[in-house]
Amino acid sequence: MAMNIFGLIGWLAAWIGLLAVLVVFLSPGFSFLFVPFLIYSLYRAVLQLRYFPPAFRMRRILQTYPWQILRGVPSGLTKHPEVLGRQYGWFELPNPARPEQRLPLVFPQHLRTEWWSRRLAPRAKPGLKAQIEVVWFAGDPRFIGLIAAPTPNGEAPRRLHVLQQQSGADDGRSFADWGATPEDIERGRRVGIHPSQPDTRRGKTS
Repeated sequence: MAMNIFGLIGWLAAWIGLLAVLVVFLSPGFSFLFVPFLIYSLYRAVLQLRYFPPAFRMRRILQTYPWQILRGVPSGLTKHPEVLGRQYGWFELPNPARPEQRLPLVFPQHLRTEWWSRRLAPRAKPGLKAQIEVVWFAGDPRFIGLIAAPTPNGEAPRRLHVLQQQSGADDGRSFADWGATPEDIERGRRVGIHPSQPDTRRGKTS
């Protein structure tokens, strides 16, 4: 969150500074030199705003779920056969109710996934792949989670990124198949997940 705030302030300050130099110190003939930088600074400031919703979601996830340290988690950059919609890499995490079952969670957007993509790529060098051999995870693979790589000393998480469940569990039945209890679903709601539940009185979902 601090990096997001500093980034937003920095790009806004750059835009204001460039505009001030152009207006106060230079003649209008130099405008064409500054326009690309002004546009780019404003673009980056607007883009920085897109990072705030994921940061707030990370905070809610960490308030709801504890960190776990996992080793040898299956992962990939190619399309996972069980996942619906867009995906930019995936991890298969153990189902809390059935540890022998693994459920895929995906990067739903490409924002800030470059570091992970280079290590998830099928032809990634062994040295890069080794950096995600151990991962930190907070969440529930049936709903949502937060993935992180360990620091060089292994004592803290870094490169935090939100993962989402996109395996088609949209009517409540699959959540029950995965062993999710009402308490599990309530924890999912705390981080913004709203799975529908079967309405047995009407034969519909609600």
